Amino acid sequence: MSDTLQQWTAQVAARETHVGIIGLGYVGLPLALLFSEAGFRVTGLDIDAIKVATLNAGGSYIQRIAAEEITAALAAGFHATTDFAELTPCDAVLICVPTPLGANHEPDMSFVTTTVEALAPHTRSGQLIVLESTTWPGTTTEIVATTLARMGPKGVRLLVAFSPEREDPGNTTTPRREIPKVIGGVSAEASAAAAALYGAVFDRTISMSSPEAAEMTKLLENIYRGVNIALVNELKQLCLAMGIDIWEVIDAAATKPFGFAPFYPGPGIGGHCIPVDPFYLSWRAKQFDRPTRFIELAGEVNEAMPAFVVHTVEQALGTLAGKKILLLGIAYKRDIDDLRESPALTIFSLLQSADAEVRYNDPYLPTVGAGRHYAVHQNSTPLDKVAEFDCVVLVTDHSAYDVAALVEASKMFVDTRNATRGLSSAKILRC
Repeated sequence: MSDTLQQWTAQVAARETHVGIIGLGYVGLPLALLFSEAGFRVTGLDIDAIKVATLNAGGSYIQRIAAEEITAALAAGFHATTDFAELTPCDAVLICVPTPLGANHEPDMSFVTTTVEALAPHTRSGQLIVLESTTWPGTTTEIVATTLARMGPKGVRLLVAFSPEREDPGNTTTPRREIPKVIGGVSAEASAAAAALYGAVFDRTISMSSPEAAEMTKLLENIYRGVNIALVNELKQLCLAMGIDIWEVIDAAATKPFGFAPFYPGPGIGGHCIPVDPFYLSWRAKQFDRPTRFIELAGEVNEAMPAFVVHTVEQALGTLAGKKILLLGIAYKRDIDDLRESPALTIFSLLQSADAEVRYNDPYLPTVGAGRHYAVHQNSTPLDKVAEFDCVVLVTDHSAYDVAALVEASKMFVDTRNATRGLSSAKILRC
């Protein structure tokens, strides 16, 4: 171990390492709090001035993060900023920015590239720069390291690595520090420095042979889930046609003590990872003239699920035009306030396009503003209005919903999550 690395490790152990985190969203803010709780000085950067002001005032904009956690971090030295120059004193800078898809399912790397370009002039020798954003294999080496070298101060020597986020919004059973941290450095020294840093806040670190191997690891994790969800989504449609309960089938198969892991169907997939990551790898694979037909087909099946839900509702109502429809749950997952790639948004837009009058209810999202890919812009409808709608569609099964009471109050209840299991009513339509 070099003297420099020994000094770095000792500095981390003494909690003298100043950590900077770019992107204070669903990934970056929990990570900032984790480092702060472990005794590190943390500076967080976000281009959203409202988020920065909220944090510096001791507030939170993420439902699962209490304001008390922010005030505790502030008391421990945490500070949020919009100024990249404030990251120069940081010993490590962790990049947690979005990597969405473009209009044609191609990677949108604009957040990564603009962030690295803005950071580069403010770097200094010895800093550890880590990309946490999920992306295609080669990004850390070909974009991050290259841009930092090209646009940073001359003669600056940086340690660059990739360590994918493994956030699971809504998971209250697995402490964040117990999720192993995968690391791949551009150099062996970068890997060791990143392992020392993350090892101070995570119970286990896994050092890979390269950033590309670490980048592929994250893609495999999410593609594995996406492909298996597509499988059960396709089987659900077949089972409905055959009069078979797919949930009963999955539960029975799950009793096998080997060779089977249960996945469950739904109205589509959401979140930043599963709907996006397969297309990142498919795009990259084309550059190597290697088709990924299996992965692409899974993506197509999952993307078609919102349309299947809408078609089911249309068949039940006879027509969608002029019908009043209430969507229960607009977040992509139960008991969270995260809208990213939510299938409910697609269902909402498809229903609107068919001239239905659409409203939503979500206890975690009292107001939804129009976004890049959807036109929803309204307030959550109170549940005491359920009887006024021609059809109620349960899209996200928040635990706060009294499903039995909602079925009783509704004229027609479409269940996309098997939330009505055990209930018997002519009003219920499962899809």
